[in-house]
Amino acid sequence: MHLRRFLSASVAALAVLGAAACGGSDGPTDTTEGADLVIYSGRSESLVAGVLEDLEQQTGVKVGVRYAGSSELAAQLLEEGEATKADLFFSQDAGALGALAKAGRLEPLDPAASEQVIDGFADPGGLWVGTSARARVIAFNPQQAPEVEQMTSVDAVLDPKYKGKIGYAPANASFQAFVTALRVAKGEDGAKEWLTKFKANEPRKYDNNVLILDGVDKGEVALGLINHYYWYERVAEKGADAVTAQIHFLGADDPGALINVAGVGILKGTDQKAAAEKAVNYLLSDEAQQYFADETAEYPVIEGITSKHDLPPLAELEKSSIDLNELDSLETTLAMLNEVGLT
Repeated sequence: MHLRRFLSASVAALAVLGAAACGGSDGPTDTTEGADLVIYSGRSESLVAGVLEDLEQQTGVKVGVRYAGSSELAAQLLEEGEATKADLFFSQDAGALGALAKAGRLEPLDPAASEQVIDGFADPGGLWVGTSARARVIAFNPQQAPEVEQMTSVDAVLDPKYKGKIGYAPANASFQAFVTALRVAKGEDGAKEWLTKFKANEPRKYDNNVLILDGVDKGEVALGLINHYYWYERVAEKGADAVTAQIHFLGADDPGALINVAGVGILKGTDQKAAAEKAVNYLLSDEAQQYFADETAEYPVIEGITSKHDLPPLAELEKSSIDLNELDSLETTLAMLNEVGLT
């Protein structure tokens, strides 16, 4: 089944994929009219509008942005083909970029771009490059599930004692990437078995990771599957004493310890390749990397950038050994989620 056709059929069940990216956009969703450089952004407006405004100022290129979910935009770009008005795809995860690369929809980048980033955070074929990194973690309410601190595998959340007490966001691109990682690690049958057991535990569906964290913090659920930076942003906003929820890095070679990237690729057929290359270079600049480190609490993909947040060092995290380039089978992941009934 073509990815676009599948997504069109299941968009209602996925609670509007436009909200899939880190909580969805929260203002104008399309400012592309009259722009010199058109960016399709699967990253939420609330997270990246600032850095994209800086990009415009620093490069002198008038930028227009369409915000929606990464998987929705990837599907749209596949459908639009070379007729798309997009010049750059800014994705929440490597999987959507990989799907476009596999379909031949991305232009080769300047090799200097990939050479700048930490090993493993760019496409070996030079078609996309990571711009920031994030770790999957388990958020937990220490009053309800203190034992989460001892977990070393995401398999532990399948314990029947967590029935009705787990939060997840099926429309979120990072959750979909996690499911793809499950498929890579466990095989198709193993992943389907895991998801079937997860479904049997009656997890509570949320529209996004922010709401999952809210649910854990308030005790609506005992634990939730999110990315690390939501918690650090919450602590920075409210103070550690005002946040009940905690997070746990699994510290193991496990799909639940996946470190994924947000990233960019230049669309094949663009007539604004020079401007798009300026944008890529800016997103990898020290200024933009510092923005991601401080404003979104993500990990920089360039060495030498420090964060104001007390993050465990990326180099010291024990993480999944899954190659990010293996996360490009988005269509199969969405089909499996739909089949199991987790949309």
